[in-house]
Amino acid sequence: MRFLVDAQLPPALARYLSSAGHQAEHVYDIGLAAASDRIIWNYAVSNHAAIFTKDEDFVSMVGTSADAPPIVWVRVGNIGKQALLTWIEPMMARIISEIEAGEKLIEIT
Repeated sequence: MRFLVDAQLPPALARYLSSAGHQAEHVYDIGLAAASDRIIWNYAVSNHAAIFTKDEDFVSMVGTSADAPPIVWVRVGNIGKQALLTWIEPMMARIISEIEAGEKLIEIT
């Protein structure tokens, strides 16, 4: 599975996903830290990547596009990166399963 981690989430999430056997990039790592949501969206579409984000704008975009990439909408307040990784880890099997089933919006709370 390929993931693109948006700017509101730490680069450590991309490293965690990579260590779990996925292809993962953070927008900082590919020069898209200051890019618009549309540019990040297009990169994800072109590279067949799901976007991990806290940005509600991506959620709005899902309903308006036939070629939407999967969006993993992280719905947790500000927490430290280790706490975030610990929180996400038990949900990864469900996230992967839903993406593989064709879901375009996976909300994790």
